[in-house]
Amino acid sequence: MHWQIEILLLVILVVAALTALQLKNLLAAVVTLNIFSFMSAALMVSMGAIDVAFTEAVVGAGAVGIFNILAIFRTTRRTLD
Repeated sequence: MHWQIEILLLVILVVAALTALQLKNLLAAVVTLNIFSFMSAALMVSMGAIDVAFTEAVVGAGAVGIFNILAIFRTTRRTLD
């Protein structure tokens, strides 16, 4: 049963990555990449690397996600004439 969970998490990782690449909305892409980071942390927990999973969850999904969202909201879109 353990390997089925790892395969399911791996499939979710691949789907999240491909979805983030296809999205045109930057905020939706950041949220999808946060899902990718959380699933990556869950995969690491299932493999027994608790310390690496905790770091991935805090840095990868938490801090980087917040910085990306703040960067999106603090920039403006300009059109070229």
